[in-house]
Amino acid sequence: METLNAAELLAALGHESRLAIFRLLVEAGPEGLFASAIGEKLTLPPATLSFHLAHLSRVGLIRGQRESRFIHYSAEFSTMDDLIAFLTNNCCQNNACLPKTAACATTEKRRS
Repeated sequence: METLNAAELLAALGHESRLAIFRLLVEAGPEGLFASAIGEKLTLPPATLSFHLAHLSRVGLIRGQRESRFIHYSAEFSTMDDLIAFLTNNCCQNNACLPKTAACATTEKRRS
C-alpha cells in the first residue's frame, strides 16, 4: 500500500459517522448489513447515511451489493488488513511493542 492510498483511507475514517459505520460493518462480519439497518442502529438520516456510505465505498473500505431494491453493505476486510499492515510495518524495528495487536498478528486471528 502506498502512503497516499493509506492517507485517503485514514481521512475517510477520520469522520465520526464514517468511523461508526465502518466499525459497525466490521462487527457484522462478512454478512454485513442493509443500509436501513445501519441507519437505524446509528440514528443517521437517510441522506447523510448515503453520503457517508458512498464515501466509504469510493475509497474501498466497504462494498455495496444490490439485493432487489435494497443495498447490502459489508466491510472490505482485505483493504482493512492492508491498512493495518501498512501502519504496523517494521514497527519498533520489528520488536514486539504492540501487545494489543500481537493477539491478532495473523489475518486468520484478526478475522475470528
